[in-house]
Amino acid sequence: MDRKDLGNEQLKEWYRQLLYPRLVEEKMLILLRQGKISKWFSGIGQEAIAVGATLAMQPNEWVLPLHRNLGVFTTRNMPLSKLFMQWQGMQEGYSNGRERSFHFGSKEDHICGMISHLGAQLAVADGVALAHKLKQEEKAVLVFSGEGGTSEGDFHEALNVAAVWDLPVIFLVENNGYALSTPTDEQYRCIAIADKAKGYGMEGITIDGNDLLAVYDTIKGVREYCIRNQKPYLVECTTFRMRGHEEASGVKYVPPELFELWQQRDPVLLYEQFLLREQVMEAEEMEAAREDIKQHIESELEQAHTGSTLVINSTAELEAVYAAREPSGLPVTAAGLAATEKRFVEAIQEGLQQSLEAHSSLVLMGQDIAEYGGAFKVTEGLAAVFGKERIRNTPICESAILGAALGLSLEGGKAVVEMQFADFVSMGFNQIVNNLAKIHYRWGQNADVVIRMPTGGGVGAGPFHSQSNEAWFVHTPGLKVVYPSTPADAKGLLIAAVNDPNPVLFFEHKALYRSVSGPVPPEPFEVEIGKAREVMSGDDITIITYGVGVIWAEEYAAAHPETSLNILDLRTLLPLDYEAIDAAVKKTGKVLVLHEDTLTGGVGAEIAAWVGAHCFNSLDAPVLRCASLDTPIPFNTELEQNFMAEKRLDACIQELMTY
Repeated sequence: MDRKDLGNEQLKEWYRQLLYPRLVEEKMLILLRQGKISKWFSGIGQEAIAVGATLAMQPNEWVLPLHRNLGVFTTRNMPLSKLFMQWQGMQEGYSNGRERSFHFGSKEDHICGMISHLGAQLAVADGVALAHKLKQEEKAVLVFSGEGGTSEGDFHEALNVAAVWDLPVIFLVENNGYALSTPTDEQYRCIAIADKAKGYGMEGITIDGNDLLAVYDTIKGVREYCIRNQKPYLVECTTFRMRGHEEASGVKYVPPELFELWQQRDPVLLYEQFLLREQVMEAEEMEAAREDIKQHIESELEQAHTGSTLVINSTAELEAVYAAREPSGLPVTAAGLAATEKRFVEAIQEGLQQSLEAHSSLVLMGQDIAEYGGAFKVTEGLAAVFGKERIRNTPICESAILGAALGLSLEGGKAVVEMQFADFVSMGFNQIVNNLAKIHYRWGQNADVVIRMPTGGGVGAGPFHSQSNEAWFVHTPGLKVVYPSTPADAKGLLIAAVNDPNPVLFFEHKALYRSVSGPVPPEPFEVEIGKAREVMSGDDITIITYGVGVIWAEEYAAAHPETSLNILDLRTLLPLDYEAIDAAVKKTGKVLVLHEDTLTGGVGAEIAAWVGAHCFNSLDAPVLRCASLDTPIPFNTELEQNFMAEKRLDACIQELMTY
């Protein structure tokens, strides 16, 4: 160990910092055996990495740890009593009893909570670093991964984005030899994980993760390098986990001789030997520090027990799913405003431009969206006005870009991410449904992200460029899902989505981009998310629909004046406007739910179920659904026309009329 210019008092303080998480863990293992906690992921044997790396970062720099990094939380001096409450599932913990162990964050402490899906944190670090870069702040970001997580696609994507965008991110890999029970020789074939850095155009190094001073000195130097050169860096820390992946899994898969070898390399033991050798501390002083920390732990645990009362409140739980939205001060409807005729695509362009003007922290991200203007030219010309720092071309890595968008939110930024086609969002599904959607419920952090989704068929693009996949997301609490059918709604809903602090999926039907026109006010305005629109009032049948379904319903009404249709445009699919649905049902007593998506499990099923449960007395016929065939959408245009719900619209209306 090399102390360099570190003084004795600092070395003594670091001994307490290193010993603290070890003694906390020993207490946690006792509580686990007593049944007072349900699970524990032990970091015994790895403490030097979390402690040393956190010491090397500034307190106002973000750290994104994993479940074996207790030393990050203790080194940031988070109250142990509250940590105990967190680990025991108490409401006074950091996640109000909604999350386990280390699946939480604290904006005040600049710590971002992990999710269980390996690698998802890495891209979030990219977004935080991007925010620092755009604000020209001299800060770096530290994000942890295990060696098992380096096999995930998120690892590749996050490192590639950080390198391409020149982001000051420190990727720290704790290589303890086993991903649960799978050894490294069954995980990868390179000699060292740090060797992977060159493939991404960045520097990498492998160090002894059990040497506290080596970890501190390396991360300190790497941090300075990242800030000075605006580049990422990969640090591999070799170490060993002295207990199971979690306590229930045991360690039978580990050869006993490895424990004997690594026991001699225990980070606490190594540091104690160093302090004694350097005559910084005496054995008696170390023992006194140990007893003092143990007393502190018992005192904090006793304090935590005062927070053991659980109050279950369903209303509070539901309210915690979404971040509160502050009024923007904009008009909340296009009605009454002077307007000019615009196409659907032009209205979206105008909404993006005015949002960029209103929010200096807003960044647009997507494949080919800068000079090229995107696959559908929606962002054409914006890079020339706002620059490529804010209109950012991305590599083809949907998961990393969505994670980076969340990272921008941690630093108060906003992001609009364009999926080139809505179909491709499946590549970033985890980031949306597990990271973006859940983060506010988990620890109160908003996710200020809009995901633009060019969607739908009718253009002969086949199974991978024409899907209607809105139902995937309507099932996920924490998301908002909007789907406009008119140019005015497209602009107003988009501006409202950008102003909303919650993640919003914004579906744009490709066939409407240049085929639909309408009056759009030139000034900024909002259309309230969660409010439906009555398109047409009628007496015979209520059609509840959205997107291109609105166009189909209007065209049918024009062609069949003998049928009096009441058409309701939902506009928002999550949350649904149940009040408007109820009123629309009562107008006619006969209801048809129309959507382009396939029948089984579509949004129409939810609406039909709700109408059946809440509007039964108003019904004069069963609720029917008109949807597309339960097949992938075909390429051949004649097959595609047969697939579409529009093909069955007349038959459904006639069935209701004759009931």
